[in-house]
Amino acid sequence: GATSIGINYGLLGDNLPSPDRCVSLLKSRNVNRVRIFDPNQDVLTALANAGGMEVVLGTLNSDLEQLASNPSYAAQWVSAHVVPFRARLKFRYITAGNEVIPGPLAHLVLDAMKNLDSALKSAQITDVPVSTAISFASIGKSFPPSAGEFSDESKPYVAPVVEFLAANGYPLLANVYPYFAYKSDPTNIDREYALGNSAAGGGGKRVVDGNLEYLGLFDAMVDTMYAAAEKVKGEAVKVVVSETGWPSAGADVATVDNARTYVNNVAAKARSGGGTPRRLGSEIETYLFALFNEDLKAQGEEQNFGLYRPDLTEVYKVDLN
Repeated sequence: GATSIGINYGLLGDNLPSPDRCVSLLKSRNVNRVRIFDPNQDVLTALANAGGMEVVLGTLNSDLEQLASNPSYAAQWVSAHVVPFRARLKFRYITAGNEVIPGPLAHLVLDAMKNLDSALKSAQITDVPVSTAISFASIGKSFPPSAGEFSDESKPYVAPVVEFLAANGYPLLANVYPYFAYKSDPTNIDREYALGNSAAGGGGKRVVDGNLEYLGLFDAMVDTMYAAAEKVKGEAVKVVVSETGWPSAGADVATVDNARTYVNNVAAKARSGGGTPRRLGSEIETYLFALFNEDLKAQGEEQNFGLYRPDLTEVYKVDLN
């Protein structure tokens, strides 16, 4: 059967296979959930043609201004990118922007979400949640996880977004990268803990937070996001991990071994349905980053997050099912 794990399919490469080949690759791995960053018609067509696929569809950050200020632009966006594909493709979520809170576009996110939500409902589409994807740049306090809180810069924008999500029963999408946390503080963060090996019985550090115990940084970061959301009236909001991964080259701790270890640990965790210490038994819907190494991204580690090379060979083995 299909796995509960999704994969981010980015297009920032000049040598990537055709969308049809990419979707065939996903199908061959029993992956039926994909996240894409913009409404590329060729990709949407390939996903729809494959049958049985589910997509998290992002808007371009550069479209947020129009989406936020112009309801008719949001309506056009939905009628161009959702309506024609809807019969053959399940839209899991629509995301207004990727990692724009905090930042110069942060003030646009809520209105863009509201206009997209209204546009979907006007088109008689009532089962597609609208959200946004945020990164840990939005977090001010992260340790211990129960103290998780959005930063002063982010809170004015993220709090009303979380209230909107709570009111509608929509999830918050969060990009969760133990790799970047570990890389920025290798003296204080244990490598095995960052890789998720403590949980696999590999020794390593444990973090105790009140009556909760953390065996890996991924769980701790997800629960930090939950704690932050709770502090802005988001007690009922589910966190979906819209991106997580580990690069296989381009920096000291970016090795094939580390990438294989981390990604397999996260995949096993997502498959288990065991949840996190703060949300036991609540499946962590997880989208791995990314399908391919993308050569148009910034030099170094950013080009090396792929599970596959553009020639369709595996960078390392991942057990997705």
